[in-house]
Amino acid sequence: MKAIRRFTVRPVLPDPLRPLSDLARNLRWSWHAPTGDLFQSVDPECWAACGRDPVRLLGSVGPERLAELAGDRAFLDRLDAAADDLHTYMTGDRWYQTQSGTRPQSDQLPAAIAYFSPEFGITAALPQYSGGLGILAGDHLKAASDLGVPLIGVGLLYRHGYFRQSLSRDGWQQEHYPVLDPNELPLVQLKEPDGTPALVSLALPGGRSLRARIWLAQVGRVPLLLLDSDVEENDLGERGVTDRLYGGGSEHRLLQEMLLGIGGVRAVRAYCRLTGHAPPEVFHTNEGHAGFLGLERIAELGSEGLEFDAALEAVRAGTVFTTHTPVPAGIDRFDRHLVARHFGPDVELPGIDVDRVIGLGRETYPGGEPGLFNMAVMGLRLAQRANGVSLLHGSVSREMFAGLWPGFDPEEVPITSVTNGVHAPTWVAPEVLRLGARQIGAERAEEALTVGGSDRWDSVADIPDEDIWELRRSLRTLLVMEVRERLRASWRQRGAGTAELGWIDRVLDPDVLTIGFARRVPSYKRLTLMLQDRDRLTNLLLHPERPVQIVIAGKAHPADESGKRLIQELVRFADDPRVRHRIVFLPDYGMAMAQKLYPGCDIWLNNPLRPLEACGTSGMKAALNGCLNLSVLDGWWDEWFQPDFGWAVPTADGAGTDPDRRDAIEAAALYDLLEQRITPRFYERGESGLPDRWLEMVRHTLSLLGPKVLAGRMVREYVERLYAPAAGGHRAMDPDAARDLARWKTRVRAAWHGVTVDHVETSEATGTAELGTTFGLRVRVGLGDLGPDDVEVQAVSGRVDEEDRITGATPVPLKPVSAADLEGRWVYEGPLSLDRTGPFGYTVRILPSHRLLAQGTELGLVAVPSEDVLGTAGLLMR
Repeated sequence: MKAIRRFTVRPVLPDPLRPLSDLARNLRWSWHAPTGDLFQSVDPECWAACGRDPVRLLGSVGPERLAELAGDRAFLDRLDAAADDLHTYMTGDRWYQTQSGTRPQSDQLPAAIAYFSPEFGITAALPQYSGGLGILAGDHLKAASDLGVPLIGVGLLYRHGYFRQSLSRDGWQQEHYPVLDPNELPLVQLKEPDGTPALVSLALPGGRSLRARIWLAQVGRVPLLLLDSDVEENDLGERGVTDRLYGGGSEHRLLQEMLLGIGGVRAVRAYCRLTGHAPPEVFHTNEGHAGFLGLERIAELGSEGLEFDAALEAVRAGTVFTTHTPVPAGIDRFDRHLVARHFGPDVELPGIDVDRVIGLGRETYPGGEPGLFNMAVMGLRLAQRANGVSLLHGSVSREMFAGLWPGFDPEEVPITSVTNGVHAPTWVAPEVLRLGARQIGAERAEEALTVGGSDRWDSVADIPDEDIWELRRSLRTLLVMEVRERLRASWRQRGAGTAELGWIDRVLDPDVLTIGFARRVPSYKRLTLMLQDRDRLTNLLLHPERPVQIVIAGKAHPADESGKRLIQELVRFADDPRVRHRIVFLPDYGMAMAQKLYPGCDIWLNNPLRPLEACGTSGMKAALNGCLNLSVLDGWWDEWFQPDFGWAVPTADGAGTDPDRRDAIEAAALYDLLEQRITPRFYERGESGLPDRWLEMVRHTLSLLGPKVLAGRMVREYVERLYAPAAGGHRAMDPDAARDLARWKTRVRAAWHGVTVDHVETSEATGTAELGTTFGLRVRVGLGDLGPDDVEVQAVSGRVDEEDRITGATPVPLKPVSAADLEGRWVYEGPLSLDRTGPFGYTVRILPSHRLLAQGTELGLVAVPSEDVLGTAGLLMR
């Protein structure tokens, strides 16, 4: 029989155990090992059966066991210590507070930052993530908590989360969408003073409304607000808006993103009103899905009397936008008529002209489609500061979005980069943590993993080889046990009987070199590159002296048929009885699996099509556990690869390379590395009987690479390079300043056609000069209706290529030397230093200049010499 109504019955804890409820509701338990150990000791079997979820644990433990614990003095002492530790963690000063105290009043860090993301991977007990973007967002919140950064996270609560994955008998991906009950998750409802749920509401076409309640997940010190449209006040269609992560058609996705951005700002305002939390001075848009938040903030300022253009400037000043995809197909784009239908009179944001809304997202650059509304383009136009997530991705993003800044070389497009990091306490195995604590003490080990700040962890050098090797083997053993358990469960789901599964007891070997590969399965990540030469792969797996074993996991998007075919191809190979003890595919890749997979592997494999991997943080998590990386030079590996840390797979990414040939070349290079360099090093033994050269690489990975890949390092960079300047911009942009800047931009854009570089001359007329020479530059410019206070005239110099394009350009401002002449022309002068040898050139340009601009490229306006302007360029240095 099926129940006609469902309730969640919460346990009544004995008074001495009441602190367990507070500990369970703060997700710090998911990365704080002592608290996790405390919950495990409540009932180890139940803890495992509940998926290591303390909320479910406390709802499952019987009253007899609770009564027993309430009288257990040793347990109560541990409970009191954990509660006291959480109180200290929540209330004490941390890194951010010490930084704030050292800054002058005019340069104070933001009082609060709102961080918007469509998904958050905090813990497997709160399945609101699909892949790297969500895991990164979760790690960002955890690191901010550890550092004391006053972040407020904002997302959606998906009632089905992302799908659960299984396999059919023939290896085809199957999707399942279990229903999540928020009352059974580590969440509490945000409520009004009268006890009613706090709601946000959006106006929809046809007089309908989209309402959402606000759930609060406490991530250490950071509140995470999750909006849920499955409320009785909504009609059936609106109740399903937050049903699935990345599900539904265009309008469904548009409504999700309107709720995230517009509803999310309203949720933040409600949270601050109800709790007294400081209102955010900075809004961080993590990928374009949340871009509508800027429109809501413009509407807020409009209701206070600020005109659209001025409100836009005020919003931009305090907004940071992070792009995560180098693949145009990964960006949400909507038909502009669909977007227009949801804004304007009688729907959302009636005070904003619909054409202004559409203009923010239109692809009005060469190669763009003006009929589409691009969420990333809107995100960039609504943020004064933007970044990619690795150095290479920053470069790719500047190329990708260069059309928004015509006239500038891609390297000058105002998109910087902050390389991602990972939250070490979440991803480092407890066994590794214990070894570190034994070496340098628990407190120092925790600080090293959370705050970071050191370029190296020298204490790793003092750990004996024997201890490192024993640690690596024990982690490999734990992985083997995990794989066998998951593989057996998978085969039963595929219809196999117990009598068919005896071979699983011989799957993998704790003494064999273990390779891991786990990620989402779009085609560019090339799940099946390893299958290019199946005979060669088989020989590697079955080598009599130097075998390898491979553990693979990953999900294809439910609508991605080609990705599903790749999984099936891999699964069918792994099902072959000849090799199935050496290569396995594990379905339902998620955080719980990943936390066992990263530590247990010796090699982490990554072979995307370069440069389509924005960052690729899974290899970082593996590295923190002493796993070496084997990767194409893409994402973070392009930035930090050293031979000490692993191996780089050569790429064949020339413009004329056929894709199939490219795969064949790179697969052959991968096999070569495994056969000739990696397996010999792993199995080679030194005088001690240990693989000395392998352990040296493990040691270098931990000591030199480890500090770089920390989320603590990443969040500190966001604070120092993006949040602090954005907060300063926000404070400077009062209504008068915003109006002044908006009027100035309008005036400059209207007058820019009159800005010209008319004449350039130098004090040197020869085509060669000595290194270190400085000569004078004199430039005559026309400014039309503008004046010297509106512009900056620059000399731009550097090496030149065969086509006289300047590379590694250095801009130097020139100064006006007199008032305008009778023709309205101005003369600028300045020195030009020849500081590099070889072919050297310079040019002159004019940019808009205003004290409230973050950079001179912001308006996308530039004036350069015309072809007939006299001057000297391309000086040859010797």
